[in-house]
Formats: sequence, C-alpha cells, structure tokens
Amino acid sequence: LRARRRRRVSAGCRCIGRAPSSSHSIPAPQMSAEERLSPHMPEALRCDACRAIAFQGWLSRAEAKQGRKALRESDYVEVLEQSCSQDWELYGVQELSGERRLTGPGLPGQEAMSVAVMGGPWPGRLAKMCHSLVGEHSEEQLYGAHRRGPTALRELLCHGKKGPCAHLGGSKAGGSAPPKALQNEL
Repeated sequence: LRARRRRRVSAGCRCIGRAPSSSHSIPAPQMSAEERLSPHMPEALRCDACRAIAFQGWLSRAEAKQGRKALRESDYVEVLEQSCSQDWELYGVQELSGERRLTGPGLPGQEAMSVAVMGGPWPGRLAKMCHSLVGEHSEEQLYGAHRRGPTALRELLCHGKKGPCAHLGGSKAGGSAPPKALQNEL
C-alpha cells in the first residue's frame, strides 16, 4: 500500500501516516508565490525554521561533545556554523490544521494523513537562515545559551527582540511552546 500511495503523490512529496482502508486522495500543500519562488524563508515559516535550526544546533553540539567534558567557546561556534552547512533534506512543508508549516526533526507533530513537500528550495533557505541567525550573535552569547541548555539556545536565536518568533506571542505558526517531549529532545 505504501508504494501505491507514493505513486499517487508527485515527486518531492512524502506521505505521512497509515494507509487508509479505502482509496483517498491527499493533495500536496498549495504554495504561495513567495513559498515557491523566493530565495529567502517565507515570513510565515521563519519561526518554525528558527526552531529547526536551534534543534539541529543543539544536536550538533551534543555530537561534537561526545568524549569531552565541555566544548570551548570557539569550538562551539565552529560546530554551530558547520551545522548550518548540513543537508537539510529532512525538512519540508505540510498543512497542519489548514495552515502551512515547516515539518521535520525537532518541530511539532504531524497529522495522521498528510503530504509533506520536501527538498526543493527548503534546504537552501534553512542553511541561509541558519548562517544569518548564528552571525547575528556573538560567540559569548551563543556559548552562554548553549551552556544554559536547549531552551536557552532556542530563546536566544528565535525569541529575542528581533527573533523570528518574537512577534507571535504564543499564537500562530509555532508561537506556542512545543510539546514537552520536543523540549526534552533538544
């Protein structure tokens, strides 16, 4: 059933969830012109993107730390910059509750039956935004947030005065805190 379901979905899309007992058609998210054509992360998805970047930065830091008591400040910034250059192919866009959202590791859950549009411009946009976010903060700020934990890193990168999530105030596009399980995974 999985192979049959994937054949009905255009290239670049991934079906998520269990195969239905009867045949259903699940449309891919309809992208706006900005989402299809802009070289930058669309404004409505910047908060989700920032959370993904903070999550990946924390994972990269944890992997680099293995076998060592602590990373030096300069090593940590290098690890963050390398994490920005990673392959972001596990991220894409899907519709959640009628709203287009970024999906991937470290981001809020997925609906039982949905289609995620992966690849395309999303990996490049995430890498570009990651480098920009890391460049906006000093080594001391980044290292200090890293020492305080994953929530502090997310707060620094995403919720500061000019952060991508600052204007959301607990509503739209990931403004509310992610589930506790995700916070603990960071």
